[in-house]
Amino acid sequence: MKPIKHIYYWIAVLIPIFILSACSEDFLERPPQDSIVDASFYKTDDQVLAATALLYSKVWFDYNDKASYNLGDFRAGTAFSAYNDRGNVLFNTTGNTPENGAAWRSFFIVVGQSNLAINNINQFAGAAVSPTIKKMAIAEARFIRALAYRFLVMNWGAVPVIEDNLKLLSDTTVTRNTPESVWKFITSEMRLAADDLPETPIRTGRVTKWSAEGMLARFYLSRSGVESNGSGQRNQAFLDSAKYYAERVITKSGASLMKNYSDLFLFPYDNNPESLFSLQWVYSPGAYGTQNTSPAYLAYSSDIANGDGWGGDKSATWWMISQYDGIKTTATGMQGRTLDQRLKATFMLPGASYPEITQTIPGGEQKLIFPFTGTDNNFVSIKKYITGKAKDVGGLSASQNYGNDTYMMRLAEMYLIYAEAVLGNNASTADATALAYFNKVHTRAGLPAVEDPLTFDAIFKERTLEFAMEGMAWYDLVSLHYYNPAKAYAILNAQDRGLFFTAPDQFPNPTSWTFTKTSWATNERTIIANSGNFLLPIPSAELSQAPNLQKPAVDYYKK
Repeated sequence: MKPIKHIYYWIAVLIPIFILSACSEDFLERPPQDSIVDASFYKTDDQVLAATALLYSKVWFDYNDKASYNLGDFRAGTAFSAYNDRGNVLFNTTGNTPENGAAWRSFFIVVGQSNLAINNINQFAGAAVSPTIKKMAIAEARFIRALAYRFLVMNWGAVPVIEDNLKLLSDTTVTRNTPESVWKFITSEMRLAADDLPETPIRTGRVTKWSAEGMLARFYLSRSGVESNGSGQRNQAFLDSAKYYAERVITKSGASLMKNYSDLFLFPYDNNPESLFSLQWVYSPGAYGTQNTSPAYLAYSSDIANGDGWGGDKSATWWMISQYDGIKTTATGMQGRTLDQRLKATFMLPGASYPEITQTIPGGEQKLIFPFTGTDNNFVSIKKYITGKAKDVGGLSASQNYGNDTYMMRLAEMYLIYAEAVLGNNASTADATALAYFNKVHTRAGLPAVEDPLTFDAIFKERTLEFAMEGMAWYDLVSLHYYNPAKAYAILNAQDRGLFFTAPDQFPNPTSWTFTKTSWATNERTIIANSGNFLLPIPSAELSQAPNLQKPAVDYYKK
């Protein structure tokens, strides 16, 4: 039988549920074991919670592996790969681009497993399962499914909404649903999840009411532009809802900003006070798919990794570096130093030191000092999510096997959502609370407070700097594109994504850097974004085996 790689396979088959041999409170810290869950399984609270545990990790594996940064950052222009992943870097992603298919597949695996969890818990939960746990577990699955659909609708536009996998076995008429109706569906689902999730996590790493309300703030901010038809005006009721939920999370959740930005990515940072939802990876020898593999592809060299470290050609873009305050344009390029602490925590510049990471050097080891090669394509390499060798993390890492979590939502986003929602359709009018919330994020980075007027451009820039290399930047552009496509295209088309040379004024411990575009690399520096290539194409394998995906989209609620 030849491999089947299309949507109907991934969401119709009974993908194994990954459960634990024993369900103690530290279950998210240990690798799960594979097992098919049958009707005899859902008999206790621990078993029900184990059945939803995989929704926090393995189902997201194909997305987190390489697709997250390919779509979220390379496509958005915050970072680039000089020799690999060029389809996303050059904004000509096709139906055959590997990360396009991996992301689609992963999101529909998430949907399928969430559907199965809801169905199985409703059908098989025994009398010993408490109503509270049953309600919470179903809410977890609704939360995860809604988030997967948020990624689907923002990347591909019209996509099929599926709530019951098994119906697809006999239904060949499933088609895509309109973006407007997909957004209505996922907002409704997240509201239901918020009603049924607890205010404090039942176990470490589990989503809460505040995780769901944070997602509602995010959803409503994006949804406010969905029906504007590019008019530039967003739905005020949805902006008000985004403000409402963001403020509730800020004032009621008990979450707090980490004091230092760099601490967000220093081992062990998992499930810290700022995290509202993270994918829960574990160092898991022998249980492939439950670990975080992305650091293997982002670390610039095996000198700081566990036999992997294949990110030597990955770098911040010229455009990204230019966003940091203090980096000034000169006649020949850019030069300067920034007070923004996020640069050092996100990207590595020559001469910068990272004492938490061990570096192999000729004849021994030292605390990492990012090297200066002196060549004309010295990269500004990726720092975020790079935690070093096994010895740097208590032995809990190996090649392509890291245990650090992936942020999916942080409290900092709530402050910026509130500010943007208040500003809304008023080009430069925001209240004092919005400005204060904006400055909580801004000053945490070591920058002086911003005074009135607060503008959309300032908020957009702040989000870019705050969340670079967290797979977020692309979705900010999609949200903008909903109501102002011309501005989204202008941002993308003004970016320089080509090679450049970064020279420190001294090595180590530089006080400034000079950035110069690589003279021989004159091609493929810019892209052309437009209405014809903005959204991702549905993967070719899906279209060839599921032709209904090419039919016009219909309203999910009027089928």
